[in-house]
Amino acid sequence: MTKYNIFFKRSAVKDMDPIPKKDLRRIINRIESLEEDPRPPGCEKLVGQDRYRIRQGNYRIVYSIQDQDLTVSIVKIGPRRDIYR
Repeated sequence: MTKYNIFFKRSAVKDMDPIPKKDLRRIINRIESLEEDPRPPGCEKLVGQDRYRIRQGNYRIVYSIQDQDLTVSIVKIGPRRDIYR
C-alpha cells in the first residue's frame, strides 16, 4: 500500500504549542495514521473547501490531501470551538 507524506504548515506547528503533552501525543499519533489512510472513518470533507477534518478528543485537525503527490498537509490544529475562526 502506498504511504502519504505528511507536511505541516508553520501555523499548524504553532497551534500545537499550548496543547498539553498528553493530548499532543494522541494528536500526533492520529496525524501519523493519515500516512496509511488519509480518509479514515470519521473524517469529514469541509463544505466549499478541498480540506478534511478529523477529531481527536476535544481537538480538530484540518488538512488537505494531494493524491497525485501522495501528500497530506496539516493546515490547522485546535480545540473544537476555535478551529473554524
